[in-house]
Amino acid sequence: MTAETPDPAARAPGPAHGGPAGGRPRVVRLARITDPFPEPVGAESAAGPASGLASARAGLEQAAAIDAVDEALVRAALEEARTAAALGEVPVGAVVARNGEILARAHNLRESTSDPTAHAEVLALREAARRVGSWRLDGLTLAVTLEPCFMCAGALVNARVDRLVFGAADPKAGAVGSLGDVVRDPRLNHRMAVRAGVLAVECGELLKAFFAARRRPS
Repeated sequence: MTAETPDPAARAPGPAHGGPAGGRPRVVRLARITDPFPEPVGAESAAGPASGLASARAGLEQAAAIDAVDEALVRAALEEARTAAALGEVPVGAVVARNGEILARAHNLRESTSDPTAHAEVLALREAARRVGSWRLDGLTLAVTLEPCFMCAGALVNARVDRLVFGAADPKAGAVGSLGDVVRDPRLNHRMAVRAGVLAVECGELLKAFFAARRRPS
């Protein structure tokens, strides 16, 4: 709005200013200011806040949908982890998905196969590559119950996976935030988005129960 107000300090000289009496005040035009609460002017003004709220709501709904998909993927990985436990393997499971559709599932098989590389993530990546017919797994998400080790994190980078979702952190061997951050290292030629801590308590409890049972005297 534009306002006009007398400026007492800028009056024409009068008695108090050493000039003739009866001087008229000089009008000073103030700069335009913005009304913090403007009145609606038309349809565009009314639509602005509504459009902003709609965009915010859509963003929240999209985030909630992603959260739900990530949780479903980790639950599927937990099923694989329970299968591993039943075989006497460390209970870690992994799945690879495209847009929420699972393409590959795997669990630890290191003991069963005497293969030091048979971690759930590596086996899931191999199966996913076979399914898509390429070693490049662009656009895919890997979900796993435990933070990947250095070997598995390196495999994820080499496979060009887009996203990693994992459950429990691994402070003794984890390479995605605990002992290092291989999948987001700016020196490498590929990096990926990471979401950590999905169903972390449930994933961690499964591992704790497994190792507690192994330490229990038979």
